[in-house]
Amino acid sequence: MTSFILKNNNISFNDIYKIVNENLNISLDSSVIERINKSRTYLEDKIIRSNESFYGINTGFGDLHNIKIKDDDLAKLQVNLIKSHACGSGDKIDSELVKLMLLLKIISLSKGFSGIKLKTVERLIFFFNKNINPIVYKYGSLGASGDLAPLSHLSLPLIGLGEVEYKDKIYKSEEILTKFKLEPLALGSKEGLALINGTQFMLASLINSTINSINLCEYANLISSISIDAYKCNLSPFNPLISNIRPFSGQINVSKSIIENLKGGETEKIEKNDVQDPYSFRCIPQVHGATQDTLNYVIGIINTEINSVTDNPLIFVNEDEIISGGNFHGQPLAYAIDFLKISMSELGSISERRVFNLLSGKRDLPPFLVHDPGLNSGLMILQYTSASMVSANKQLATPSSIDSITSSNGQEDHVSMGANGANQLKEIINNLYDIFAIEIITAIQAKEFNSHRSPVLLNEFILEIRKIHPKILSDRIFHNDISVISKFIKEQSRVDLFF
Repeated sequence: MTSFILKNNNISFNDIYKIVNENLNISLDSSVIERINKSRTYLEDKIIRSNESFYGINTGFGDLHNIKIKDDDLAKLQVNLIKSHACGSGDKIDSELVKLMLLLKIISLSKGFSGIKLKTVERLIFFFNKNINPIVYKYGSLGASGDLAPLSHLSLPLIGLGEVEYKDKIYKSEEILTKFKLEPLALGSKEGLALINGTQFMLASLINSTINSINLCEYANLISSISIDAYKCNLSPFNPLISNIRPFSGQINVSKSIIENLKGGETEKIEKNDVQDPYSFRCIPQVHGATQDTLNYVIGIINTEINSVTDNPLIFVNEDEIISGGNFHGQPLAYAIDFLKISMSELGSISERRVFNLLSGKRDLPPFLVHDPGLNSGLMILQYTSASMVSANKQLATPSSIDSITSSNGQEDHVSMGANGANQLKEIINNLYDIFAIEIITAIQAKEFNSHRSPVLLNEFILEIRKIHPKILSDRIFHNDISVISKFIKEQSRVDLFF
């Protein structure tokens, strides 16, 4: 299998997407190995040569930071740390998210500021390459002091504890270690702290949601183009003259995309009775475009965080310093997560409004887009379902970063709540797939009542959908249609169009 080599250079969001999308193995360049070993050697020498107290290395943790630990207990201290902090709750998170956490933890530890042993990093790489994914739970992180509980569960299998998922089955960690003829790792000083301090849960979840957000943004333009065509809209709002005098890149890109999608159709030639269309059609470039601009901002935050070292304390070999700081605090991520929550929620809001308009019985379309209305309710309640999820997304989009709860007896007195925000963002994304499925059903059903020629690109997409979603001739159970189309747009990803 092709390998992605971690070197002494920055890793980008695009690199992460490539590794995940192509299921690449990873390995370490010799320069990175040297950097890791140099940091570990320095730390071990420093402990021997100095009588100083170094947080989490020869002291307790959190509010126990002033308790000095005997040299003979330094290894036990690290094991106890992982065990005591592995108290996550809620559903287990998806394996793809856990694998991202492994990758991001490896990248951070390979920077040479954590004092980790090479053998420990190599074990993480082994898990990553073999698709051995520790069982990690949804709740437990406050988004500061790092993602302590999730990362503790991620680390348990290194010492033969906890559970892992391998080839869709859950195993006790010792069973997997035995299967691959591996011994549990004997952690050294600081290693437990290096493993569980960091922002890798928040960051992995944000990256996963960002990839899905890109996919949804690409589909938003395609699906709304079908709605524009079905509702016989004026295309003048997408004229580049408009975007050129308000030149946000997202707005410009969306306008171009809509015009390209509708090329070759008769939408523009239809005689219009309405001078202007509702905002949910006319302002697609402004709304969808603003979400695209948000995504580009978030990707910038992600690129910085991927290449950051977020455990504590940090080891600066050249400066002969071990410094306790706050790089584990997730505030930069928490803000980005909340921003993306709001922006993605709005894509669902404007989609539901287009559905509402298409069902309204206007522009030569029958009420609720059904033959024999009255006997048939048609798509009436699909709009209810969309509205329900849109309202839920508004509630989920309330910023998590405005909250904070003091922990560790007041020592950790301000936290980001970025992990909760990340969980909410994931739920918003899942709802959006269903919201978009409802707009697809509605828009292509509306097209059944149009007589004008549609663009080839849109017709090709509609034919693909018709393979899994037959024409609606009378009332049926629409839950199944929503599910199958939602799954289709999730699996038939358009992310590559972004790169």
